[in-house]
Amino acid sequence: MTGLQEILGIRYPIIQGGMANIATGAFAAACSDAGALGLIGTGGIREAEGLRKEIHILRERTDKPFGVNLMLMNPETDKMVEICIEEKVPVVTTGAGNPGIYMEAFKAAGIKVIPVVPAPILAKRLEKLGADAVIAEGCESGGHIGEMTTMTLVPQTVDAVSIPVIAAGGVADNRQMQAVLTLGACGAQIGTALLAAEECPIHENYKEAVLKASGSDTIVTGRIAGVPVRVLKNQMSREYLSQEKAGADKMELEKFTLGSLRRAVFDGDTKTGSLMAGQTCGQVTKIRPVAEILADICREFRDFIRRKDEDSIFLYAGQGSQVKGMGKDLYEAFPAFRKAYDEAELDFDVKTLSFEDPEGKINETRYTQPALCGICPAV
Repeated sequence: MTGLQEILGIRYPIIQGGMANIATGAFAAACSDAGALGLIGTGGIREAEGLRKEIHILRERTDKPFGVNLMLMNPETDKMVEICIEEKVPVVTTGAGNPGIYMEAFKAAGIKVIPVVPAPILAKRLEKLGADAVIAEGCESGGHIGEMTTMTLVPQTVDAVSIPVIAAGGVADNRQMQAVLTLGACGAQIGTALLAAEECPIHENYKEAVLKASGSDTIVTGRIAGVPVRVLKNQMSREYLSQEKAGADKMELEKFTLGSLRRAVFDGDTKTGSLMAGQTCGQVTKIRPVAEILADICREFRDFIRRKDEDSIFLYAGQGSQVKGMGKDLYEAFPAFRKAYDEAELDFDVKTLSFEDPEGKINETRYTQPALCGICPAV
């Protein structure tokens, strides 16, 4: 299985969640610089040109790969799609809708499209439309959620499609990262764990609320109305649920939620603000640089991959026993070997020598030893 870091050209197999009002150009740049795929979220951008501004802010700060998360219910989405194409955004993730009407334009522009899905059936539909991968988001996540848990959603989605699957929901440390890789995901999208990053732009009150919360301190509002959102328990969420259960209509409920996320993010209102956070909030205990958070989540990642593939053994023949074609299967199967062969700095063509050996020189010391020295780092 090809890892997410190889698919997207990033250091770690992690995508930073495109959280509305939080995933700014500056924050996405910090995440990209730290080794993840930073995303600019459009959920809180009211005018399309605001997206272009955030893209420019990001590019002033980093030259690393990044993406844009399009919240498809945003009325400015059509214009934002045009901006993504004009600005040559390399990756677009989507949520709150079906990106099918934009797929042809994205593909023509060479943009990778990775929709967020709450169920395997939607993943299958989007694969047919041309999605490059899908993010299977379980209900452990903060913000808008589906019904399936990550533990059930990821393996069923992996079985349903042939494109890469990225897990989201319930991943905040290296144990959970290893778990979703075991379930068949090629990487993970992270949100709640990054709320405590030094670079995260949310108000300090919001950060403190996340740090103090336990895993049972979240609640889902809007389930009855069919728009479930996971948030931290507070005055707003309790009153909302009380009114929702009492049969309040949509207009009455909007009194609680209108502008509530912005109040939490910008004003630090922990009473009437919407403190979106996932169930991993109980694992977030201190404020740290984003680079430290990512490194910790991916701690033991490479060791795990080796254990996961422990039935694979790489053997290099000793001098005198090389044969034509050696290494070709590895070159075709493993990106690390392709990279090593393609970038080997030797004064002869190592691929022609190893794969074809037209002059019968593969066992000559003049060629064998430099070839091994040039290729062995791939192991």
